[in-house]
Amino acid sequence: MLQEDLNTRYREETSAIKTPVDIDLEGQVASAEIGYEINQNWQIGGQYFFNTTRADILTRPETRISRENDEDVTIITDGQEPQHPRLHKVNLNSQINLDSLGKKVIINLDYLNNHNIKTFGPTKKSSQLEGSKIFTKQICEKYNIPTAKFGIFKNINETNEFLKKTEMPIVIKADGLAAGKGVYICETLDEAQNATKDIFEGKFGLAKNILVEEFLSGDEMSYFIISDGKTFKNFNTAQDHKRIFDGDKGKNTGGMGAYSPSGLINQNLRNKIINKIIKPTLKALSDMGENYTGFLYAGLMIKNNEPYLIEYNVRMGDPECQTILPLLNSDLLSLIQACCEQKLENQKLDWLNQKSLCVVLSSKGYPDKFESNIEIKNLDTLETNLKNYVFHAGTKNINKIVYSNGGRVLNFVSVSNEYKDSRHKALEMINKLNWSNGYYRKDIGYKIIDQ
Repeated sequence: MLQEDLNTRYREETSAIKTPVDIDLEGQVASAEIGYEINQNWQIGGQYFFNTTRADILTRPETRISRENDEDVTIITDGQEPQHPRLHKVNLNSQINLDSLGKKVIINLDYLNNHNIKTFGPTKKSSQLEGSKIFTKQICEKYNIPTAKFGIFKNINETNEFLKKTEMPIVIKADGLAAGKGVYICETLDEAQNATKDIFEGKFGLAKNILVEEFLSGDEMSYFIISDGKTFKNFNTAQDHKRIFDGDKGKNTGGMGAYSPSGLINQNLRNKIINKIIKPTLKALSDMGENYTGFLYAGLMIKNNEPYLIEYNVRMGDPECQTILPLLNSDLLSLIQACCEQKLENQKLDWLNQKSLCVVLSSKGYPDKFESNIEIKNLDTLETNLKNYVFHAGTKNINKIVYSNGGRVLNFVSVSNEYKDSRHKALEMINKLNWSNGYYRKDIGYKIIDQ
């Protein structure tokens, strides 16, 4: 093996080696998948993925050989030494159905190779809880998880024929990721047909299927857990406000504000959520050979103190994250590291006994057409501390001037002893900003503050 500045003396010769190095960096991304159904009871498959920067190291070893009473001889050789990508992920799986009752054997090998990278987050298959609403609904159906009645449709005509026979309101969802906006609550047949047209014509990307759901009335609640794959702990709760206008009116958005903890939560309801929704979901994933790691966010509808699953996110949501984390008294990094090492059981979650509320400042016109690149003044005049926060969502900084750069622009969060005080302080920060191109809801938390 060549070493820099190595000098080795033998009886009749001396060898001196120097190795100048040129490094060429190239971005490398590759993935491949294969699946094969041997018969209706046995499927095998595999995936390979890597994504990182590859370094090609060009070495030019120079070797000088000296012998007694002879001239020096110099030998120069080129060599190429590729540095392996930092991330290799290989998954091999096999599933054998043993009988018609659902008993099966699942073999699943999933590992990170080369630099011992710790990962906090779900696998590709587990991520389908968010990535495919149909995947989640099928789990609900099989494991008796309470949720809205639903139907799955493959084209516009099929969907519209069903809608003509269906009572309104109805919920129509794009199957896949849609930045929190692929959900339509339709009051009329025309609205439902227009929603169907939007989805199948690619508003949220290629849609092979559409989900039509029963409309559930009640109070929404966001319930969070953190899991290391063998143990999970309750994280916290929140209530998001999806509609654009006060009083929960208008179009759905990615979220116009939230408060934490939810005023709906009680021990009886918590037990129902854990036993009827969270544990059956984790059991379903386990039966697929998956151990869930990371945050799991259950979007729930609460009716008569009974929980119904609306959807899952395999991450902390926005703006729930902004309002929950200021209440966390434990060290977040320690929790994440413990999950990576499957040591969450030894961790204690400590929460401030206070109320947090977040108000989202959006661009006028959102969630439809809106202007960007509008200067936001007076941000530097706002007093922020461990009780009052300003989070940037859709902004950009050019020459120390902040401009809007998206639909939802800024999040104003305040922590106090009462929800009402938290809202007052968050709105006070927005009013001091005095940004004429902004829009925000003034009633975040109204169900717990004003009713």
